[in-house]
Amino acid sequence: MKILVINAGSSSLKYQLIDMDNEQWVAKGNFERIGLKDSIIGHKTADGFAMEETAELPTHKEALELCIQLLTTGEHKVVESVKEISAIGHRVVHGGEEFSKATYITDEVIEKVIALGEFAPLHNPAQGLAMKACRNVVGPDVPMVVVFDTAFHQTMPKEAFLFGVPYDFYEKYGARRYGFHGTSHRYLTARYAELVGKRPEDTKIITCHMGNGSSLAAIKGGKVIDTSMGFTPLDGFIMGTRSGSVDPSLVLYLMEKENLSPAEMSTLLNKKSGLLGLSGVSGDMRDVRKGANEGNERCQMAIDILCYQVKRYIGSYAAAMNGVDAIIFAGGIGENERGTRLAVTSGLDYLGVKVDPEKNEIASGKEMCISAPGATTDVWVIPTNEEIMIARDTKEIVEAL
Repeated sequence: MKILVINAGSSSLKYQLIDMDNEQWVAKGNFERIGLKDSIIGHKTADGFAMEETAELPTHKEALELCIQLLTTGEHKVVESVKEISAIGHRVVHGGEEFSKATYITDEVIEKVIALGEFAPLHNPAQGLAMKACRNVVGPDVPMVVVFDTAFHQTMPKEAFLFGVPYDFYEKYGARRYGFHGTSHRYLTARYAELVGKRPEDTKIITCHMGNGSSLAAIKGGKVIDTSMGFTPLDGFIMGTRSGSVDPSLVLYLMEKENLSPAEMSTLLNKKSGLLGLSGVSGDMRDVRKGANEGNERCQMAIDILCYQVKRYIGSYAAAMNGVDAIIFAGGIGENERGTRLAVTSGLDYLGVKVDPEKNEIASGKEMCISAPGATTDVWVIPTNEEIMIARDTKEIVEAL
């Protein structure tokens, strides 16, 4: 069985064709700048072929058409036709409270995904439209499944997901903590348990998905009891261009002082803050780290703030779970930024955390434990794999039809 995994953004589309007989990818690619004349096309196959070029992709429909074309035609095709694709799995950012698990896609589901765009305006509408476009491209006979980033976090208790605002707003508008990156946190939970030979039900772990967008999750007995992102992916600790949690009164104060509209304030918090806003250099940790290494004090300050905030979350989550077995790093920063891993885990002696600097030095991009002898709480680097989780969910639902 071959499953095509689609991850659509507001102006991008990532895809991966996975052979579920061995759970290995056959081909994958990424289309960026959809809607602009110089859309970027990247495509590669497992046998070593790779290409990158530009073209005009006005909408996600044209991107999906090109995706199918690259998979089924030409010298480097990987399947003869769409008929060899057994199913398609879609990633969607926000499922609200209604969707707590992967779901077979119907017209009604697509409309609900689009309607939830009020919670994730940059993602859900585009992802809903990508589902429609995908159906137009491959036809109605190929089953499709949607996997929600918020679903894994639906096990949080009310003391963790409710905000201190009038309860009516939760009942009327769904004002609550939802959490994101759930597919990644779920993969890390299962993979850690597999690596150490335990059942997820017998573990207490803190998963750190750290990239341009970042979130932590406290996972006890295989279930999320708390997570750092909230009503939107803006909440939590500082990220590439996002502020993370700030005093709400500061938002009101800055809006008044700078005469900012709600939309302008949203842009400031989501696109001009975080590492970018603090360093004044970039929202990309690689650039910020380079600046810090060259003596830029603001770059170093931004890194220090990020590491401090992550450490603070780890401490609070260990308290919430009454202990922790392992801290797991994943995502672009978590997997590759050895300096960040070392800074975050230093000073956690009271939790039994002790990192081996030599292991940490070589762990980037690898799946390995970086704890030193004598540590009672393990620290792991585990590259995440959201695509395989989506493919597995899709396979399970399709086979049950």
